[in-house]
Amino acid sequence: MKHAFADRAQFLGDPDFVHVPIRKLTSKDYALWMRGRISPDKTQPPNFYGYYNYNAEKGGTTHFSVIDRFGNAVSCTQSVNTRFGSKLIAARTGIVLNNEMDDFAIHSGVGNVYGLVGNEANSLQPNKRPLSSMSPTIILQNGRPELVVGAAGGPRIISATLQTILNVIDFHMPVGAAVEAPRIHHQWLPERLNVETKIGEEARKGLAQRGHTLRQQTELGVVQAITWQDSTMSGVADSRKTERARTE
Repeated sequence: MKHAFADRAQFLGDPDFVHVPIRKLTSKDYALWMRGRISPDKTQPPNFYGYYNYNAEKGGTTHFSVIDRFGNAVSCTQSVNTRFGSKLIAARTGIVLNNEMDDFAIHSGVGNVYGLVGNEANSLQPNKRPLSSMSPTIILQNGRPELVVGAAGGPRIISATLQTILNVIDFHMPVGAAVEAPRIHHQWLPERLNVETKIGEEARKGLAQRGHTLRQQTELGVVQAITWQDSTMSGVADSRKTERARTE
């Protein structure tokens, strides 16, 4: 019922005035996904429910990390920003045009599509580049790439890349474990701490006791990383991507 009423509030209205995505809301795939989110043990906060959480991370950003046998390394993040960017395609090339204009602070103190806020420093002006969350990173040790890493996922790119780096460099985790470890995300505003559902109840209680307003999410960013340690290169593609693909 909570899922249905969340979708009712978000989508339903007079179809002569608004588009109602009937086929999406009544598809068997969506019903199967929704069924998997129903817990026999506990209910969830309001923002857990509804279609907007269905494949919520799917968007317009791709990251890849590459390293060859000679040690040449590339960390590349490509983005059209949100899903299908501006929803315009260049007629002669078929290239999807981005909507990176949303990365500017269009109005001071007003959040963009991801809730990020800014001021005059990131205001919209001619010939000016907007801020970006893209964080392709190569970490060197004695001039040799030790970690090649980056992510997709809007502002969660920054926190996902950071936590993967910390896991590898500071906590000495194998790259696979570093990428798969549960993540958190806080971007100052909105004033909430996003936590992945794999983070344990005790940890969530501890965070709440410290004054954080928690919001559970199934995934916070999608990371691709490679490490080169001694003579061994190890690469990993975030299972958050492949798990999502299985539902599509």
